[in-house]
Amino acid sequence: MAARAPIPLIAITGPTRGSHAPKLLVRLALRLAGARAELITPADPKPAIQEQAHGVVITGGHDIDPVLYADAPEVSPKYDPERDALESAVIDRALARGLPLLGICRGAQLLNVRLGGNLFQELRSRRKQTSNRWTIFPLKTLCIEPGTELEQLLGAPRARINSLHNQGIDRLGDGLVVAGRDLDGIVQAIEAPEHCCLRGVQWHPEFLLYSHGQRRLFAELVEAARRRISARDTGTDSGA
Repeated sequence: MAARAPIPLIAITGPTRGSHAPKLLVRLALRLAGARAELITPADPKPAIQEQAHGVVITGGHDIDPVLYADAPEVSPKYDPERDALESAVIDRALARGLPLLGICRGAQLLNVRLGGNLFQELRSRRKQTSNRWTIFPLKTLCIEPGTELEQLLGAPRARINSLHNQGIDRLGDGLVVAGRDLDGIVQAIEAPEHCCLRGVQWHPEFLLYSHGQRRLFAELVEAARRRISARDTGTDSGA
């Protein structure tokens, strides 16, 4: 009788208040992929879950405070310093342990910052061919870089994506490559070729779960976590 596949534990970060739909949909996507998902927030950081997690999803939300990449504020958006602190620590720990990680929107931006990159604090002035309007509907075109893991996951050179962000990735963090851009050349996806399943997407795939390709972003994270469990159980995992 074949052994049952392990059920990975994935930690989902989010704000203490609000963002109910993204939290619910990310959890749904992970459960559909065969994982157990636990939400951690600044008010309920669940240290035990952080310690036990086999993978991490950093969800979207308020803009990243530019103090985290040693820049002066250029605009006056809403910041969430408690969340910045929690998720910075979660990302740093995941990187140190080699955990699979998916950053969504703000999560992609913070991942880039934790690896030494920085951000554009506003994108309206940089848009020529694309709208700056926020929408959960897939109205923007994603141009995927050939030969990337993202191309393999989505299975096409282009895809339709949504947009719910003010900021964007400027200088890339260490070890990251651009996996996709929009029609204005703004970075929409990053990944780390030398890391096991480390990527960030600027859009919100949790609102596009009807798309097989978007569901695969979550499924690949879960599968990478499952492989990590198997490697640990066989003594071949070198992570912490």
